[in-house]
Amino acid sequence: MLSYRHSFHAGNFADVLKHITLIQSLEYLRNKDKPFCCIDTHAGPGKYALDGDYALKNREFDNGIAKLWQRNELPDSVAHYVSLIKRFNSSDTLTRYPGSPLIAKQLLRDKDRLCLFELHNTEIKLLTAEANKDKRINVFHADGLTSCLKLLPPFERRGLVLIDPSYEMKSDYQQVVETLIAMHKRFATGTYALWYPVIERSRNQKLERAIKACGINNVQLFELGIRADSDEHGMTASGMIVINPPWTLTAEMKQILPWLADVLGHNDEGFYRIQTLAGE
Repeated sequence: MLSYRHSFHAGNFADVLKHITLIQSLEYLRNKDKPFCCIDTHAGPGKYALDGDYALKNREFDNGIAKLWQRNELPDSVAHYVSLIKRFNSSDTLTRYPGSPLIAKQLLRDKDRLCLFELHNTEIKLLTAEANKDKRINVFHADGLTSCLKLLPPFERRGLVLIDPSYEMKSDYQQVVETLIAMHKRFATGTYALWYPVIERSRNQKLERAIKACGINNVQLFELGIRADSDEHGMTASGMIVINPPWTLTAEMKQILPWLADVLGHNDEGFYRIQTLAGE
C-alpha cells in the first residue's frame, strides 16, 4: 500500500536474511559469463538513513545489522553482506543502509541489467535519483507484482526476481502466489525469491500450503525467527521462499541460520527453519 515506508524497518533482522539471500543468489548468477537480469518488484527508495527519524523511531536495525557491524569472525556469507553495507558508510559508524536495489547494483557487471519497480510517489523520486542514469538500470513507477510480468522472460534468459511486498493487506498473501504462478509460466527457469513476515502464523501456513499445491517444483523455504510466535510482538520471524534456488544456497543457509538465530535471537528464543516445499 502507498502508506508503507520501509525506512522504519531498514536494517532489521528480516533485511539481514533477505539481503544475504539476494547476495548469494546474485553471486551464483555471476559465476557464469552469460549476462543476467535482476528484477525487484518493491524496490523502495534505494537507501536509508539509520540516523533519521524513521529508522530511529523503533531502532529495528539494533537487532539486525548493528549486531553484526563490529563483530569479528563472521561466517563467510555474513561477512560478505556486512562488507557490502560498509561501502555505504564513510566511517566505522553505522549511519546508512542500502536497500536491495543498491545492493544488487554493487553486484552487476557491465553486461547485466537491474529492473526496479516502486509505486510510492515519494520513494520513486528517490529511487530514480539513486539509479543516477546508470544504463544498466531501468526504473518503473508501477506496481511490480502486476507490471513485471511484461519483462518476463528477460532476453538474457537468466535472472532473479525479488518479491518483497509489505503484506499490509491480507490479500497480498494470495496475490503473491497467483503472481508466482504467472511469472513461472513465462520464465520457468528463473530464480524467484519471495520474502514474507511472520506476524500471524496461520497466514504463513496458508501461504506455504498454497505454494505446495500450485504445481511449481524446486522450492525451498528459509526462515529466521528472533522470538517465539506471538500475537504481542509484531513480526517475530521472517523468511524467504526461493523457487529454483542456487544449488549452493541450502548448504549455505544450514551454516548461517543457526548462527544468526543465536546472535540475533531475544533471550535464547531465536530459531530457524529450512524446509523443502517442493522437490525438483
